[in-house]
Amino acid sequence: MSKAIVSKLYDSDVFRMACRQFDKAADAINLPEAIRDRTKYPRRCMAVALPIRRDNGTTVVFEGYRVQHSLSTGPSKGGLRFHQDVTLGEVAALAMWMSWKCSLVGLPFGGAKGGVIVDPFNLSPGELERLSRRYMQEMVPFLSPHVDIAAPDLGTNEQVMAWMMDTYSNHVGHVEPAIVTGKPLVLGGSEGRREATGRGVAYLVKTYLDDLKIPVGQATVAVQGFGNVGSETAAALAEYGARIIAISDHTAAFHNPQGIDVKKAQQYVQFNRVLHDFDGGEPITNEQLLELPCTVLAPAAIERVITEVNAPRLRCRILAEAANGPTTNGADRVLESREEIEVIPDVLCNSGGVIVSYFEWLQNLQHYYWTRDEVLAKLYAVLDKAKASVGYQQRKLKFSRRLAALTLGIQRVAEAKQKRGLFP
Repeated sequence: MSKAIVSKLYDSDVFRMACRQFDKAADAINLPEAIRDRTKYPRRCMAVALPIRRDNGTTVVFEGYRVQHSLSTGPSKGGLRFHQDVTLGEVAALAMWMSWKCSLVGLPFGGAKGGVIVDPFNLSPGELERLSRRYMQEMVPFLSPHVDIAAPDLGTNEQVMAWMMDTYSNHVGHVEPAIVTGKPLVLGGSEGRREATGRGVAYLVKTYLDDLKIPVGQATVAVQGFGNVGSETAAALAEYGARIIAISDHTAAFHNPQGIDVKKAQQYVQFNRVLHDFDGGEPITNEQLLELPCTVLAPAAIERVITEVNAPRLRCRILAEAANGPTTNGADRVLESREEIEVIPDVLCNSGGVIVSYFEWLQNLQHYYWTRDEVLAKLYAVLDKAKASVGYQQRKLKFSRRLAALTLGIQRVAEAKQKRGLFP
């Protein structure tokens, strides 16, 4: 019998968390030992040094990563984050989750992720451009529209993707919009892509509220993290009629039982970059926000914010995981015993972003573009199908919703690897 490998390269709390999720799912479906490690561990990773010239004339070197978890079903796909706490292990875990997510919703992609250890708020626009271009330049040997396609994540945006597309296009000698998704519309971006993740979260929340026979107009919502995903989730749920009672980012959190004006908060962040000193509610802490009584709690920031310490104190009816990996393994065990809380797991809940990224990639390859209404209609159809498949797996095998989603995604990747065989 083959001995399972233990990776030291990616060792970190978040990678171990992702591996424990995999192991639990693999055990639940009796995944053969011969295919487990091939399905579990990333295919390859790159670490690069990124020297750039600062505006003051000095040179500084940043460190960047790209992890391609699976290439068995198509090119790998995943975001790129600029954050001061990025680690290789975190990037590997995010790439793993992206593999299961793409597989679950039926996309012909494997999972990937990238990261640069930097606080983008400490860079001038010119320095951010030089760093973005340098990262893409270093990744040219490993990325292509048919190998690995990047997208925005924490600390990156449409403009960063535009610089990266331009860098790659100059290298290959022709315009290549399909190398990244999440681009500006004028460069081949897709209608609906910017708000796709948040819109997808809100749509799924609404459908689960319908299942629970809770009118969305009577729902209260707390959103932890007010970046692109969190703000768009809040905006879409507000449009549906829900009352957004709390929002936060890494600088501040605010609570207003009467409802926060989401458009006002979005405009404030547009001009101030952060929520600090926003006057739309009473200041609270991020920890207090997570424990507010509400119908829907949407963690939309970083990993591991719902822990076994605060999980017993959650007072929501639905936990909508708009972020990747917001719930630790210990918290998961607590939540499985709390039948009053419905969890929409991350691999399903926030899959709207990669679904519409797939649509953008298709449009780029075909040079034929869809309207926003067409994009959102196609998005909701994919989400409905994925939700139904998770529900069926959940009922058939009597699994939690997370375990049902993970087993579906993992099994499909494993089957693809088995059918392709092992190249000599």
